[in-house]
Amino acid sequence: MARSALTGTRIRERRTALHLRQADIARSVGISPAYLNLIEHNRRRVSDALLEKLATALGMEAVALSEGVEGALFDGLREAAAGAETGGEGSAELERIEEFVGRFPGWAGVVAERQKRVADLERVVETYAERMAQDPFLLASLHEVISAVTSLRSTAAILVETEDIEPDWNRRFLATIHEESLRLSDSAEALVGYLDEEEQAETGLASPQEQVEAWLESRNWHLPELETAQPPVPDRLIDGVAELASGAARKLALAHIGRAGQDARALPMVALSRALAQHGADPVAIAAQFGVPVPVAFRRLAALPEGTANLPPLGLVVCDGSGTLTFRRPVAGFSLPRFGAACPLWPLFEALARPMQPVRMLADMAGRVPQRFLSYAYCETTMTGGFDGPVLREAMMLILPAPEEAQGMTRRAIGSSCRICPRAECAGRREPSIMGTG
Repeated sequence: MARSALTGTRIRERRTALHLRQADIARSVGISPAYLNLIEHNRRRVSDALLEKLATALGMEAVALSEGVEGALFDGLREAAAGAETGGEGSAELERIEEFVGRFPGWAGVVAERQKRVADLERVVETYAERMAQDPFLLASLHEVISAVTSLRSTAAILVETEDIEPDWNRRFLATIHEESLRLSDSAEALVGYLDEEEQAETGLASPQEQVEAWLESRNWHLPELETAQPPVPDRLIDGVAELASGAARKLALAHIGRAGQDARALPMVALSRALAQHGADPVAIAAQFGVPVPVAFRRLAALPEGTANLPPLGLVVCDGSGTLTFRRPVAGFSLPRFGAACPLWPLFEALARPMQPVRMLADMAGRVPQRFLSYAYCETTMTGGFDGPVLREAMMLILPAPEEAQGMTRRAIGSSCRICPRAECAGRREPSIMGTG
């Protein structure tokens, strides 16, 4: 790969633009901060392998660091011309590529970016095609699912087509259907879990959001440092955290720390503990007692240290106005999808359609062993830019174990996502389930 005398300068400019420290980047690529400092001042040559690591850590192409943005742009345009279906590379005026970039830099960037996107998608398709053809576990799992389905169909056919079956044989056939249904469910769940794990293994922690959630999980979702009178500088809380592998994840973590610190000051832990003894985990009652916004109570309850007021861990799900999940603290038995959309029947989305109106509901989560939860949901609106600006919405749902007595509460059957929900008859279903339903 070609090098220019400004490779180190581009590395330094990109790092400072992302507000990243030399020590963090150096640690992520396996070199010392002193050596990275020499590289950034163009006093050490960068190997191809190290340049690739630096480019990944900085979220850009290695060629853009070594040759500059224009060099990467030229290469992208040449690839687009070579891959065009309208006659190949000869159909484009490659000798005028510099003129095109000079006169229309915006369009040149769009074409190059589209070409990169196409190339990335082609690699994804090739990877999955290869996995489908060669992955022994995937083939075995699919065979297990097909085998269970075949057994179910044949057993059911016997029961339907045979008018007079002895009671003993009838019980045997029903037992077979029950056993094969469990085998099918287990096989499908294992297959979905394997595919999800493989995708995570291929991309690392797949998104900045997942990196932040992994870090919070390692802290048991509680940051005791923020409960003190003089909390530390936010950067110190994430210094050297292995889970926060990207600059975007670190930014999200800092934003989370900032908001959690504000929540802790608005609703101190000592006062919250007393309120829990009086109201239980009722976020609306707690918010009203202390005169704080309801979302503050939601977030503080979800960040309680283990064992507070003898409460079990509480789950929390947050979404923006588009319905996209932006925060997920799972709780045992309440499945939260990693990929794709969540169940449209969640109280979370009902609150999204009813801003500033609390929603309380008993939720029966579908599964082989259905579980019941008590959910509180609330949607907060924020006006940006005055009357002419957009109105942003953020909804959140607190998830608690269902109380033993819950008279008068609305009940609703929900699932995790349509892809793995076993409820065949559901008004909100978007797509057929792979869990053996129609």
